[in-house]
Amino acid sequence: MERPGRTAGRSRPRRPHRWRRALLAALVTGAVVVPLSAAARPSVPAPAPADTGRVTAAGLEAAYAAHRGNAAQASRMAEAHGHRHRAGVEDSLAAPSRQLLFFDGRGQGRAVEVLGDLAHADRVAVLVPGSDTSLDTYGRFRAAARALHRSLTAQAPAGTGTAVVAWLGYDTPATFGAAVLTTDRADEGAVRLGEFIRTLRGLTGPRTTVALLCHSYGSVVCARAADGPSADDIVLVGSPGTGADSVADLHTRARVWAARGSGDWVADVPHIRAELLGTTVGFGTDPVSPAFGARVFTAGHGGHSDYFAPGSASLAGLTRIVLGETPEASRG
Repeated sequence: MERPGRTAGRSRPRRPHRWRRALLAALVTGAVVVPLSAAARPSVPAPAPADTGRVTAAGLEAAYAAHRGNAAQASRMAEAHGHRHRAGVEDSLAAPSRQLLFFDGRGQGRAVEVLGDLAHADRVAVLVPGSDTSLDTYGRFRAAARALHRSLTAQAPAGTGTAVVAWLGYDTPATFGAAVLTTDRADEGAVRLGEFIRTLRGLTGPRTTVALLCHSYGSVVCARAADGPSADDIVLVGSPGTGADSVADLHTRARVWAARGSGDWVADVPHIRAELLGTTVGFGTDPVSPAFGARVFTAGHGGHSDYFAPGSASLAGLTRIVLGETPEASRG
């Protein structure tokens, strides 16, 4: 769920419940009358993904090269069909310095990019994005991954290797569309995320820790996958809810964290679930509420898109979690 955040500032007082009911009505209306975003997105031609087979730590460089080559081919095809913006994004992904663990330029596009030395990392963070994230908007997602990687590199103890994975491994919903109000896309994404974490565990050392950093609708994906992938930490930021009533319902051994900036509009989303035409709309308990039971840490005054902003309280907290430390606790 991506929408420009409010200007950072002090937390606003709670609005009367009637405003929450009105907002819920608007969301339900949107779920009925707003078409799925996929119908409005133009089809971009691209080759099938490169077949690298089962990737091992020793074969990482070969896999990176194969997917870069596929991105270069996709860029040429997109350019030939007039999709210049997509062609530029794919051309950038094909640069020799990029470490692509997966690439698929078809449709919305998917990419899994590694920052750092994955095979020798002691601490790995996997970023799971929210809505409106595709190859066409990949730049802002990668910027978040780069900011985290820089922070980890600066804060990690001597001798501790770190890596960040920007995991755009599912078709995200649009912010203004029916799919963003249900778990359908998240269910699909959870299967792929679980498969990826299992692959990741085979590429890293037995003592490597893995933290899933899940933003907005991405937190729904992580929650649906929580009982599968063996993550050490699951972090929910800017979450509209997870579809679960509590941490216990996630059935995970991972430590579960949650944070929300005081300027994040998602605080105004009603945290309920309702049946609508045979579909469950909404995601239930607020992850930063005591009832959910997550370890809540401070995220400062930022908005919905500010969690990875350099110098922010939220980025500092995320960095500490990935490094196995305790972030500053929220004071409400």
